[in-house]
Amino acid sequence: MKSFGGRVLFLDRADINTDEIIPARYLTEISKEALKTHMLEDLKLEGFDPRNPKNRESGVIVTRANFGCGSSREHAPWVFEVNNINVVIASSFARIFRQNMFNCGMLAIELPEADIDKLFQYRDGDCRIDIDLEKNGLTVLSGNKNSVFPFQISEFDKALVKAGGWVEFADAKY
Repeated sequence: MKSFGGRVLFLDRADINTDEIIPARYLTEISKEALKTHMLEDLKLEGFDPRNPKNRESGVIVTRANFGCGSSREHAPWVFEVNNINVVIASSFARIFRQNMFNCGMLAIELPEADIDKLFQYRDGDCRIDIDLEKNGLTVLSGNKNSVFPFQISEFDKALVKAGGWVEFADAKY
């Protein structure tokens, strides 16, 4: 099983939609790799530059409510996957986006808004989040500070993630 976590990209806005994650004009691409450079390129967020190479060094996104709303498309998790982002943490997700993350073997972790607010207190430093899928916990590391947050994930979604996604899960089970 792959490890989950890494440096954190903070996106401090609710309702980030799939067109902002990967613009619709790229949905005709036939490989995930072709999506790579277009991650979040239409996202309008004060202080955020989608061309900043530092964004591509992250393994985790922390954001606000209703992440992944809008059109249903598997390309949205794919663009994160091809950029080595395998965890998105928010207070809520659009249902289809959330399931597409699990289907692709990635984590969509929901935390209470109060915990999301606490995570955003780390955004000014060099922040890293490590995930312990067995213990349903995430550890935030920043400088000499660290905090642990529990999370819940269904056993089925955990099995999808551990298998590497829906296709790998189905291959092993059926």
